Amino acid sequence: MRFERTKMLFKDDFEKIRSGKVLLLGVGGVGSFCLDSLVRAGVNDITIVDHDKFDLSNQNRQLHSELHEGESKVLALQKHYKEVRVLELKVDEKWVSEFDFEPYDLVLDAIDDRVAKMALAQKCYKKLISATGSAKRVDPTKVEVGTIWSAHGDKFASKIRYELKKRRFNKKYPVIYSSESAKVKEKGSFMAVTATFGLVMSSLAIQRLIDR
Repeated sequence: MRFERTKMLFKDDFEKIRSGKVLLLGVGGVGSFCLDSLVRAGVNDITIVDHDKFDLSNQNRQLHSELHEGESKVLALQKHYKEVRVLELKVDEKWVSEFDFEPYDLVLDAIDDRVAKMALAQKCYKKLISATGSAKRVDPTKVEVGTIWSAHGDKFASKIRYELKKRRFNKKYPVIYSSESAKVKEKGSFMAVTATFGLVMSSLAIQRLIDR
């Protein structure tokens, strides 16, 4: 049976995983691994949102990218994960302000747009799990979980904190971050780190679905 070993681990909690309703924003180097892990764990209702297409530069870190160069990411991934629903659009501040997040148990933020990330925090922090900067690093053992206020070693998270304070936002929500100093200025990336971000996001999501 497909989920036999998952059931061995989670026992009666498997039904909570199975019935969870998840919205995953961004299916790149972080989001694609999160998606794969959630589907393999048995989450049966996942909507993925992304506007981008696979290109050659994605192939060092994004699942299935080498098979679908030039194709829509969400439509390509739907071929591999029949369970998912797709929204092919850009997650920006305007979309966040207009979208209804109420039907979802969890909102998983694997996007790069800082302004959209802040809008997500303000609108749905209670059901949000967010990834900060996964690029420029080489050590997956430095990936940690905290709140947006406790994340350290990450300039991207620091900028988000600064802007949220200006907006008088003081709520807590979990973030995945790396305490490792950036190795380069450019957006170089290493799959061992970006994938770890995605897998940690998946683990947090499963725990939240069980605890809800």
